[in-house]
Amino acid sequence: MFYYAWIFLFGLIVGSFLNAVIYRLDSGESIVKSRSHCPKCGHVLAWYELVPIFSFVIQGGKCRECKSNISWQYPLVELATAILFVLVLHHNLPLLYTLTISSLLIVIFVYDLKHYIIPDKIIYPAILVSGIFVWQHTTYNIQYTIYAAIGASVFFAAMFFASRGKWMGFGDVKLAFFMGLFLGWPDILVGLFAAFMLGGIIGMGLIAYGKKTMKSQVPFGPFLVTGTFIAMFLGDKITEWYLSLFI
Repeated sequence: MFYYAWIFLFGLIVGSFLNAVIYRLDSGESIVKSRSHCPKCGHVLAWYELVPIFSFVIQGGKCRECKSNISWQYPLVELATAILFVLVLHHNLPLLYTLTISSLLIVIFVYDLKHYIIPDKIIYPAILVSGIFVWQHTTYNIQYTIYAAIGASVFFAAMFFASRGKWMGFGDVKLAFFMGLFLGWPDILVGLFAAFMLGGIIGMGLIAYGKKTMKSQVPFGPFLVTGTFIAMFLGDKITEWYLSLFI
């Protein structure tokens, strides 16, 4: 339990940092040099205003200086990061590697959801880290992993060019390539299937409730990220269940 508590607290801290990364990727501020501040009034935050989740609750979700609302993104990202870190530890996955990738995926999820773009500054490091990890670990079938990455990206590239970017953005092509490297075969199939299933269900739900129309643009990156997490934690079990239906 001690390790779970430690990784949960560590995840909260990392989540707070990821919020800063997400904001500064859009604002153009330095991720390292700039101090955290209220995006509305510019008030520089003291250390006790930066305690993950706790500060948000104590301040009633408002800036202490200008009383403007603080986005729920901040505590949700912190909590989601902490929970993911605990799950990585619980599933006994390669710790440093998987925590790093999970953090990058959280940034992609939120940034694409907010701005409809997958930032190159995040996806390229994710591809590089995954490529190095796969190359250095002989337990991975490198050939099939490369096939998974190329196959997934070619599939998305075909949709991108066929629709002239209306169905998929090119960032999704890069994200699919990363998914192939990270998940390998056959987990890439689980990840993509989960992404399309979730995308279809949530998309139809938004249309049914009048939030979107058939012509509305919906970012697909968050679904791909969610599919990646599902495959990462449950890929083997889902594959075994599926095969059991035919064997």
